[in-house]
Amino acid sequence: MPVIAEATHADSKQAQRLLRLYHLYRLSVGITLVLLISSNMDNRLLTSANDELLRGGSWLYLILNILLVVFLENTRRPAQLFSLALVDVLLLCALFFAAGGVGSALGNLLIVSVAISNTLLRRRIGLLIAAIGALGIIGSSVLLSVDHPLSANEYLQAGTLGALCFAASLLVQGLIRRLEVSETLAEQRASEVVGLEALNALILQRMRTGILVLDEERRVQLANHSAQTLLAQTHLQGHLIDDYSPAMVDRLQLWMNNPTLRPQSLKIPGNGLELQPSFIALEQSPNQTLVFLEDLAQIAQQAQQLKLAALGRLTAGISHEIRNPLGAISHAAQLLAESEELDSADRRLTQIIQDHSQRMNRVIENVLQLSRRQQSAPQRLDLKPWLENFVAESREQASERQQIHLRINSGDFTTLMDPNQLTQILDNLLRNGWRHSALLHDQAQVWLALFSDPDSQLAVLEVQDNGPGVPADEQTHLFEPFFTTSSQGTGLGLYLSRELCESNQARLDFQSRQGGGCFRITFAHGRKQS
Repeated sequence: MPVIAEATHADSKQAQRLLRLYHLYRLSVGITLVLLISSNMDNRLLTSANDELLRGGSWLYLILNILLVVFLENTRRPAQLFSLALVDVLLLCALFFAAGGVGSALGNLLIVSVAISNTLLRRRIGLLIAAIGALGIIGSSVLLSVDHPLSANEYLQAGTLGALCFAASLLVQGLIRRLEVSETLAEQRASEVVGLEALNALILQRMRTGILVLDEERRVQLANHSAQTLLAQTHLQGHLIDDYSPAMVDRLQLWMNNPTLRPQSLKIPGNGLELQPSFIALEQSPNQTLVFLEDLAQIAQQAQQLKLAALGRLTAGISHEIRNPLGAISHAAQLLAESEELDSADRRLTQIIQDHSQRMNRVIENVLQLSRRQQSAPQRLDLKPWLENFVAESREQASERQQIHLRINSGDFTTLMDPNQLTQILDNLLRNGWRHSALLHDQAQVWLALFSDPDSQLAVLEVQDNGPGVPADEQTHLFEPFFTTSSQGTGLGLYLSRELCESNQARLDFQSRQGGGCFRITFAHGRKQS
């Protein structure tokens, strides 16, 4: 029954409400008819020649509808809904005939029943119900005219009632179609709004800037992941910010007194970060304040990168003019040192000239390397054989007072990495470890450990030394350009190493440990991004 299969209107809750309304209407009609028949209140109904048929039909209509309400209370099957509407229309047509036709006013109830049934039935099947109702009215009128001839006016009324059945069906179906279009559009808009809310929430959580929303009591209404990380807290929402950052409360009070002032930065005890807060009053909610938290270390790093880029371009332009005189100075100092007329003090001065000339040349080389650094070319690299080969070559080039140890755990250590840049990174870390180890020991030693991270399953390489370590107040500056703890260093080695790691989607960090320092490289997965 393909026609009946498409008979019901869309889904669920709205259809169930309409079905309950249909049940209520039929029960109301049945109860009203039974009351009228039982109390003899309607003389026009009782003067019919079919009084017994009308009485029995009224009781049958009421009892049958009670049973339909009980057994078909929440039906969604198209065939059952069609049968329900068909039985209702046929019973009302029979009552219309028993009550004497158009003069009984039951035709109006039939029109209402057709209209309500068309809220549950679609297109052709709804028109079929209307056609059955119209035929029932006209047919009943024709049958009644056999015994009692009807006037032309009664025929006109019967035709009008039949036409009204079709009109009610078409009108209701048109309204239902408009309602469905409106509901579909509303659902699409709601889906878009939900999607935008989810996207906004995702963007908010993924932002590196910390975001807080505070109410008038300074209770946290919203805190994204970055805000909780920057404040070294795991759960802020619903709590007073006073309990976690009194310094932020002080800056908020100052801002409320004078919004034109730039708030001072604040130090977070939990992680040592220095944050720059900024405050904005929300126009939609005057009692709420939006707080932005910026990590000053990242801002300083961006400023350093801009400074280095400018410095690299400047150095590239004047390197020829600087290196030629520098080479001349170094060569002259070397020739002067070979003179036999110099005493030991003068030879010491010439050595100082050569040492500092070489240092200046290394600085120029490192800055030039920054300015003309080539794009990384990552390739699939098995770190185990590559690292074994690197250690073997490093041992050949090391002096007698320098040792390197290697430990490789079991596992898959395939990654994406530019091997030339990895060589440069490990050279810097290896020489840095030997230099720190030599500060405390005659034999400088460095340990390389390759293993898999238990959580992320990423390959990790640690470069450890047994030197004095790095003080806590200097660890945050280790990867800053030109920061060095050695009078012979340029302060660019660790910075370059981290930059090269990041260009290969790896990460370089310093790990504090007992009895020395440890630099950790966390490599990327060994598959290319599609």
